[in-house]
Amino acid sequence: MKATWYTKKWVVVLLHVAAWVLLFSLPYLLRPTPQNDQAANNRQGQGSYFSLFMNLSWVAIFYFNAIFLIPRFFYTKRFWLYGLSALLIFSWLIVQTRILFYLFMNTKEYNLRMHLLFTLFIFLFILAASTAYRTIKDRLENERIAKEKERIDKEKENEHLKTELSFLRSQVSPHFMFNVLNNMVALARKKSDILEPSLIKLSSLLRYMLYETDEEKVLLEKEIDYLNSYIDLQSQRFGSKVKVNVSMEHFDRSYFIEPMLLIPFVENAFKHGTGLIQNAEINIELKASNNLLQFIVVNQHNGGSEETKDKTSGIGLQNVRRRLNLLYKDNHTLLISDRDNKFMVSLQLNLH
Repeated sequence: MKATWYTKKWVVVLLHVAAWVLLFSLPYLLRPTPQNDQAANNRQGQGSYFSLFMNLSWVAIFYFNAIFLIPRFFYTKRFWLYGLSALLIFSWLIVQTRILFYLFMNTKEYNLRMHLLFTLFIFLFILAASTAYRTIKDRLENERIAKEKERIDKEKENEHLKTELSFLRSQVSPHFMFNVLNNMVALARKKSDILEPSLIKLSSLLRYMLYETDEEKVLLEKEIDYLNSYIDLQSQRFGSKVKVNVSMEHFDRSYFIEPMLLIPFVENAFKHGTGLIQNAEINIELKASNNLLQFIVVNQHNGGSEETKDKTSGIGLQNVRRRLNLLYKDNHTLLISDRDNKFMVSLQLNLH
């Protein structure tokens, strides 16, 4: 993640230097205009050296507290060590003040009580400012790290969901393709006239599965074209053994939908609604208006017989449930019922 300009190291250093220069310049900016007095000028010159060394000491204490004392003792709740360190630093300041006063302020009398109180006040202020600086800095850094971690976790989750959705899309039952190919072999042997249109429908199915499904959403019309091609090939395969009733109404406008979302219900109907069933019938109905899609698939099944289940049994409906929960969450309603040897799937989908 690209750092903002104010977090760059050179900018931070420049801001710190500017803050210290401004702070230490305030006494000189706010003092009255000096008189043209040689003695006063000498005292000011001596005081400047004294102030310079003291200011450097305050800067050192500020960063020593922020960089070393706070993380080492304050954050680890070893407050007695922190207090002892502060006391030692303050004691050194008093000794340093006396030495600097002796070196640069020899024209004045040293007042221990006055310097003790004055140094204590500034020392506590520097410690408080340094502690506030470090805690605020660490809090902002922790928030930045937390946001970055949240962003990375979200990206990982989105990538995981994309991978899972891609995997779920790819789990189309291979039985249909094998059965269609076997049916086309039979048509080729009979030299049937419907072989060519069947091949065209199959190529359109494969094209949709390989290319269109890479998109997050596709036009509902394309998904319906895929369903119709699938239903036509299945109807051709079973012929008069299965009656297929399809009703797909015109829509009030163009809608988009997750690709390969409706096909598992139709696959399930042909898989379990055909075979040793007398007067087998499959009803497929689709309507879309006012941003609401209604999709109903009903098929008969032989409840008294035990179907031979393979490894893919139930995978289609499980996958579509998972995809609906991932993509549409509360914007869908899926009802599945099995009564009187009729299996019905009813899906309502909000297409916003």
